Amino acid sequence: MKVFFELNGQPRSIRVPNRKVKAETVARPKADPSNPAHIGAPMPGVVASVAVTQGQAVKQGDMLLTIEAMKMETGIHADRDGTVKKLHVTPGAQLDAKDLMIEIE
Repeated sequence: MKVFFELNGQPRSIRVPNRKVKAETVARPKADPSNPAHIGAPMPGVVASVAVTQGQAVKQGDMLLTIEAMKMETGIHADRDGTVKKLHVTPGAQLDAKDLMIEIE
């Protein structure tokens, strides 16, 4: 909502946010650091690409996905052998630090 008023003889306008409107941000689950099956985001950023699919077998060192932050891409690799149990992100998704990205079983 915009409010128009006059201050010291000068017309002014300001934008006043409606506090009754709820934010439409998606609350992502956080990775449990004590659970070795959880792979969390190391930093805030955007998912640039996802290299695996749900149910895919991965070996230690395989590329899982890439995160873009501050115009730099960071590759996230599997830290152990396993199967991708669940993907929690898609390309273009906004992440906060420690958001759960992938579960490996």
